[in-house]
Amino acid sequence: MKIAICQSAGSPGRIGKNLQAMEKAAREAARRGARLVIFPELFLTGYDIGEKVLQLAEDREGPSAREAAAIARRTGTALLYGYPEKAAGRVYNAARLVDEGGGFAANYRKTHLYGAVEKRLFHPGDRLVMAEVAGVKTAILICYDVEFPEAVRCLARAGAQLVAVPTALMRPHCRIARTVVPARAHENQLYVAYANRCGRETVLEYCGLSCVADPRGEDLARAGTGPALLLADIERNVIEAARDENAMAADLRPTLYNAPPQEAGA
Repeated sequence: MKIAICQSAGSPGRIGKNLQAMEKAAREAARRGARLVIFPELFLTGYDIGEKVLQLAEDREGPSAREAAAIARRTGTALLYGYPEKAAGRVYNAARLVDEGGGFAANYRKTHLYGAVEKRLFHPGDRLVMAEVAGVKTAILICYDVEFPEAVRCLARAGAQLVAVPTALMRPHCRIARTVVPARAHENQLYVAYANRCGRETVLEYCGLSCVADPRGEDLARAGTGPALLLADIERNVIEAARDENAMAADLRPTLYNAPPQEAGA
């Protein structure tokens, strides 16, 4: 499966403009052969917009979701995008996956909220999510989630072949995109697609540096600091080859890690 990452500054607070940008990117990605297009964290609304994000929150089947589904049908591409989800009186930092026919494929709620602002605005999700896209087992995390090795390891052990990560990584934390993301791909022998924002939004300056890291921890594609549309091929045989070269997955000892370490001299 060929995937695309749309690295974008977006239009803060303007859902209609962001949906237009989504369609433009999806059309170009489809023209270049992509089956899945991944957009940044809270792409529909903007990330650093304060309390306004609560006002713009929608049900996962709300009007923006219906328009995204229509874009998927018109372009023939699956779409993964970040948005604020309103459900049962709570708001979640969420990502919605729509299949290439416009059907609902998955919805993920960020499980590790970053910093005081996110914890004030959003309720944390409580489960990991995986769905199949064009024959590829695709898991979803959002930004800070991928910095927890346990989350990615859990998904890898469940059979994930691709971990797709809408994100809003800001300066000075660019080491996450450069170092941590490829490490997650290598240590779990799967693909990680990291779709970041770029530019400045209120007080935050985003790193860009979106990437697709392969199961050996190598960059397949890497953006700079400005708007970009990255493309990369996700190949199951590369995953199999990486696991043949290095038996890391087979050599894991989960019971060892769950036991407390023995104190010296005991």
